[in-house]
Amino acid sequence: MDHRHQKNMVEQPPAKQGFTQEFMGFLKTFGVIGLAIAFVIGAAASKLVTAFVTDIVNPIIGLALPSGDLKSLMTTVTNSVTGAVSEFKYGDLIANIIDFLIIALIVFIAYKILSKYKLVDDKTKPA
Repeated sequence: MDHRHQKNMVEQPPAKQGFTQEFMGFLKTFGVIGLAIAFVIGAAASKLVTAFVTDIVNPIIGLALPSGDLKSLMTTVTNSVTGAVSEFKYGDLIANIIDFLIIALIVFIAYKILSKYKLVDDKTKPA
């Protein structure tokens, strides 16, 4: 083979892309648009679950509590030396834990459904 044919066989450098084309390629490659949609839907779902816990779950639990409201449960501790008062709002913490557990359960159920239909990779099974 002579050198004329070898020059033609050398790979061409990738075509020069404009900034907009590079940006669109980045969005497609890393799934940024899908991630943004998931973030917005996740934020809306989180607000919905928080409202459910605040408006439905807390009052139901509050029926069994003397204070009548889960979030109002707290302990006040006074420092005998300085007289400073600290409030430990454990009822609010419990409400936030319930909120988190419901959101985690929804995410788990969504993951199981999506992996069943092969829309996401099931990381629990060996490859």
